[in-house]
Amino acid sequence: MKQELEYERRFQRHYDELKWLYCELYEGGMPFFEDLCEKMRKKYQYRRRDLKELDRERESHPDWYKGNDILGMMMYTDAFAGNLQGVESKLDYLEECGVNYLHLMPLLSSPKGKSDGGYAVADFTKVQPELGTMRDLANLTKSCHQKGISVCLDFVMNHTSEDHEWAQRARAGEPEYQQRYFMYDTYDIPGQFEETCPQVFPTTAPGNFTWLEDQRKHVMTTFYPYQWDLNYANPVVFNEMTNYMLNLTNQGIDIIRLDAVPYIWKELGTTCRNLPQVHTIVRMMRMICEIVCPGVLLLGEVVMEPEKVVPYFGTVEKPECHMLYNVTTMASTWHTVATKDVSLLKHQMDIVNQLPKEYIFLNYLRCHDDIGWGLDYEFLKKFKIKEVPHKKFLNDFFLGHYPGSISRGELYNDDPRLGDARLCGTTASLCGIQGALEYHDSYSMEQAVQKVKMLHGYMLTQSGIPVIYSGDEIGQCNDSDYRQDPEKAPDSRYLHRGKFQWDLAELREQEGTYQYDIFHAIRQMETIRKEHSVFLNQAGVRSLETYDPAILCLVREYDGNKLIALFNFSSEEKTAWIHEEGMYSDLLTGSEMSGTNVVIQPYGILWLMNHKL
Repeated sequence: MKQELEYERRFQRHYDELKWLYCELYEGGMPFFEDLCEKMRKKYQYRRRDLKELDRERESHPDWYKGNDILGMMMYTDAFAGNLQGVESKLDYLEECGVNYLHLMPLLSSPKGKSDGGYAVADFTKVQPELGTMRDLANLTKSCHQKGISVCLDFVMNHTSEDHEWAQRARAGEPEYQQRYFMYDTYDIPGQFEETCPQVFPTTAPGNFTWLEDQRKHVMTTFYPYQWDLNYANPVVFNEMTNYMLNLTNQGIDIIRLDAVPYIWKELGTTCRNLPQVHTIVRMMRMICEIVCPGVLLLGEVVMEPEKVVPYFGTVEKPECHMLYNVTTMASTWHTVATKDVSLLKHQMDIVNQLPKEYIFLNYLRCHDDIGWGLDYEFLKKFKIKEVPHKKFLNDFFLGHYPGSISRGELYNDDPRLGDARLCGTTASLCGIQGALEYHDSYSMEQAVQKVKMLHGYMLTQSGIPVIYSGDEIGQCNDSDYRQDPEKAPDSRYLHRGKFQWDLAELREQEGTYQYDIFHAIRQMETIRKEHSVFLNQAGVRSLETYDPAILCLVREYDGNKLIALFNFSSEEKTAWIHEEGMYSDLLTGSEMSGTNVVIQPYGILWLMNHKL
């Protein structure tokens, strides 16, 4: 009875707005809305007692994810530990890393050879057999919760695999299921879409439609031919996909990553990106979670510049996503590594730091995906930098083709005609550790390791949630073995998706190894970040001019405490020509120094704290 009252309270709080938005989106959709409400109630009833208790705790502390004590790690289940049970057996390692936010890359049932790394889901209710079962997933999340670890999972909502039951039934000619996709007998309407809708992969998957010879129909496939776009103008699609999402939250998933969310609404005469209906759908999903599972967060995957990203937070009165990725800053960071000029990065940070403190960004150096050079070229024009030649320079630098560079990366979706190739590689390999090992060059190794530490220090200095890519904490290099696997060989992103090297991880306890150096340096910075309130998201953050293009300076201030964070992106000793009164203590070394004209070592990092009196 108490639980029924709890559900009814949450339901009534959102009922009017949810009904209004739903019926505005789906004219005459009241029967479908009632079906949605019934699905929501059933999912709440089937929700485990421990998850309901966690919901109540988080509902009473809605800012639980906004502290400076959250540290994320993203990984592929099979690469890290073979399967879900294997990950559960390695939770002590994650605790040792300080991780309390675990992002498991896609693991739902996907066809072999046409999975796009798990982003072509054939069954939203089943785990890929070699990774385990839904019961294994539920057991893992329960064990994670016992250790204070939240679990994030991708929800691929834009499309299904062509092997999904809906697609199979659509292909068999059932009109009800064909209406769940975009299927056309002639090319008339697809041709109109193509006039305004950009291509995502013009080289490897040109066009936005695929011809089905057996059906004599065109089907919309924005990403790859085996990924059929869902038609969210059909309320059945929204209801069923929401039900799939709630099934995942009932397995104990704490953070739902909404994959490719800007693409989910299609409309003729538009780019089919970021349309108003997308925000209606995300807002409804937010309310549905707040009714059924209020301890669950929505993370939007919006790979765009800040002005297009920010709307996905919604408003204070009508919030949408809880968190978004800080994509532009990530790309600008690697630009800075190559150019040794912090101007763009400083400009980018100034934009992000002016946004409301309520906005939570996930900050990262590397992830499962490639690095796209979607930089602010309008800003870079001031430095006479042109887009296409600059992209070529960046790629040449990180391929190790540029004079003096020992980076090791590979291109993804190379299109020489457009000069728009993207980049793959692990943090360690892009920073030069792999190249230094090849050359047996101890000096280059020292600089590469320092660069890895400095970049992680920069990531940990930013407001929001830092997320480490599994393997980066031990300086894991590229894995070229993917080329021997016919299913993976065409996709160079598998270069940085290699198996976690547990033999190298053991070296994290052996002094004198670079694994020890990187692991413990990152761990020290994580610990310091937790201990000092200046790292809270509510802190004021501003940049300072250092009068040296290679040095970035960020100042964080909170509750009378002040942190001056300095980062040297060059291989030479530099001086930050700043003038901040008083004496400061470096949190990393304990050294005392003045805040004036600060000397910083090659690829150095300083966290200078001036405590309040």
